[in-house]
Amino acid sequence: MQGWLTTALPVAVIVVDVVIRVVAVVLVPKNRRPTTAAAWLLAIFFMPYIGGIAFLLFGSTKLPRRRRTKQAQIDRYVLNATEGIPLATERPDWPPWFASLAALNRRLGAMPLLEGNSARLLGEYDDSIAEMTAAVRSARHFVHVEFYILSLDATTAPFFDAMEEALARGVTVRVLLDHVASLRVRGYRRTIRRLKAMGADWHLLLPVQPYRGRYQRPDLRNHRKVLVVDGRVGFMGSQNMIDRTYDRWTNRRRGLRWKDLMVRLEGPVVAELNTIFISDWFAETDVLLERAARQRVAPVGAEDLDCQVVPSGPGFERENNLRLFNGLIYAAQRRVVLVSPYFVPDDSMLYAVTTAAQRGVQVELFVSEIGDQAVVFHAQRSYYESLLEAGVVIWLYRRPTILHAKHFTIDDDVAVVGSSNLDMRSFTLNLEVSLMVRGRAFVDDLRVLEEGYRRESRRLTLDEWRARPFRTAVLDNVARLTAAIQ
Repeated sequence: MQGWLTTALPVAVIVVDVVIRVVAVVLVPKNRRPTTAAAWLLAIFFMPYIGGIAFLLFGSTKLPRRRRTKQAQIDRYVLNATEGIPLATERPDWPPWFASLAALNRRLGAMPLLEGNSARLLGEYDDSIAEMTAAVRSARHFVHVEFYILSLDATTAPFFDAMEEALARGVTVRVLLDHVASLRVRGYRRTIRRLKAMGADWHLLLPVQPYRGRYQRPDLRNHRKVLVVDGRVGFMGSQNMIDRTYDRWTNRRRGLRWKDLMVRLEGPVVAELNTIFISDWFAETDVLLERAARQRVAPVGAEDLDCQVVPSGPGFERENNLRLFNGLIYAAQRRVVLVSPYFVPDDSMLYAVTTAAQRGVQVELFVSEIGDQAVVFHAQRSYYESLLEAGVVIWLYRRPTILHAKHFTIDDDVAVVGSSNLDMRSFTLNLEVSLMVRGRAFVDDLRVLEEGYRRESRRLTLDEWRARPFRTAVLDNVARLTAAIQ
């Protein structure tokens, strides 16, 4: 008996090994980018058992069918609800390509382009929290709070106090926070206790709680940052509701602090931003806040910005943000300025950026000199040589600040701000929200921010990059391979 086992076991291991490899060749490439498929196959062929199990756990980039069905319901609802309302009409000062990109966004994400909006940039961390807190304190009807990370600490305590005061006035306060992201920061239990004690109606986004029957691929996350007050004022951008050190002792030891950008919005686009919250609320609660969804906001301000909210993520069939970003970069005629803490593009974006530079467009990329996530940081660095060779100007925001803002400008007319990084995770795995804005005044305000970034940055040269240590180059290239595994 023992002899039979000694013979059969190695044979069984070899057979299973071969089966895993053959099945992987058939299944892995289906509906995946060639680079992503190649990375998965490489992992499976080198480590069949570990790679195979990892693929079963993390191979699907889609949310469960039930959630995707809900997103389709929301899209149909938005399309029907916006029929007949005044939409932005093409004007002589629009760039010739702008209308087609607005139409693309409408088809992919259901949100129309709306005129008559005003926007104010909030580029200082504490000031933006103070502005959001003040808005909540002025609430009379409802407050909708949605953050990738929501944490009660000394910096955010006034915001939590404002929510509690609003509830005491009879204001409805609804709160959404990403489960895994918020769970990973210190103070999660304290945060949940405070939400319960104040009586807020709160829910976890994309909870990973298999013991409660709630599970999906655990790294599919809701990365959005949205606040809407009474449907009249909205905030969105890159900033989480947490101390700028992320309340981690390792960050404090390194002196790390985050620099973000939020946008304060008024006008009809606030209703679109509220629809993002409503769709995520529906996904988690099965409750559609129809009354809030029907709310209309009159045009405001003298800026008269044309704005369009662009939702994206694994709940959609296509990569809405990536398609918009690539379309804008290809449309640029004079200048592109990209700001992203994590720049790990897929092939299509890399070609769009380098092609723009090679056809004479002035292309600048702002990234941080240091990183808070080692693998992503090294993967990002693996693209620098190709970018520099193409003529892209790379600015390294000086340590110890992490430039966490996410925005870019196209020529002098169009800009995008939001929660989306320029990386494969944000294109495929994260639920994101972006805002496309047409208006010279808004772009001019972003130019002022960009100039401030330049003063705090140093320019990376091709000669400096080529002289980096060999071991660093190896780390960068290995990290690039892992970034493609999605």
